[in-house]
Amino acid sequence: MEAPLQVDILTIFPRMIEGFLSESMLKRAARAGAVSFRVINLRDFTYDRHRTTDDRPYGGGPGMVMMPGPFFEAVESVRTPGARVILMTPRGRRFDQAMARELAAERHLIFLCGHYEGVDERVRIGLATDELSIGDYVLTNGVLPAAVVIDSIVRLRPGVLGNAEGPEDESFNEGLLEYPQYTRPAEYRGMRVPEVLLSGDHEAIRRWRREQAVEQTARRRPDLPGARTASDPAGDETKGRTP
Repeated sequence: MEAPLQVDILTIFPRMIEGFLSESMLKRAARAGAVSFRVINLRDFTYDRHRTTDDRPYGGGPGMVMMPGPFFEAVESVRTPGARVILMTPRGRRFDQAMARELAAERHLIFLCGHYEGVDERVRIGLATDELSIGDYVLTNGVLPAAVVIDSIVRLRPGVLGNAEGPEDESFNEGLLEYPQYTRPAEYRGMRVPEVLLSGDHEAIRRWRREQAVEQTARRRPDLPGARTASDPAGDETKGRTP
């Protein structure tokens, strides 16, 4: 059996992430031994009676900045050789499916979750191997984006979803959005399931799904790589054929 992915989350609000990790797919993944989670309270690495993790910024300015000491000591208490230390920050690389696949292949991920006005720059310089953002907007703290990234990564681990083909047949894996999905009943409030999906013709269904994925991508997300196949719904089926 493949060794589990070790995921450590460093935060001053552990309860924000603990509930998330104990539900649904993430809970099943941990029970199955595909992943192991540790939530580490940064306040456990402070030495004053108030368990202080932040202070006023040098040079003045609004808000408070998280101090480097708790981050360094917490990381040093769990880091293994080759671990990826990921700082969730608006300045980071935009997270995408390609990055999810890359991180899903790792053995140990450590997420640094800042709060308030951010973290001391020395945390980024001295600890982070990666800096990630989930979008161009501001959130209260780093736990929420870390949860999004963790969910996206864990579902790609072998055996987590049960159906081995599941992760490969989803949005963004080929630079395409996913095709529309339907289930019973065949008609609901005047809206019918496309006849091709009821036909039992698996080749026709496969073609329809590919065409729908290309059309949806070209219309909704023309920035994605798969949008360029809009003029060729067959996609890579034509590669290698002699005219």
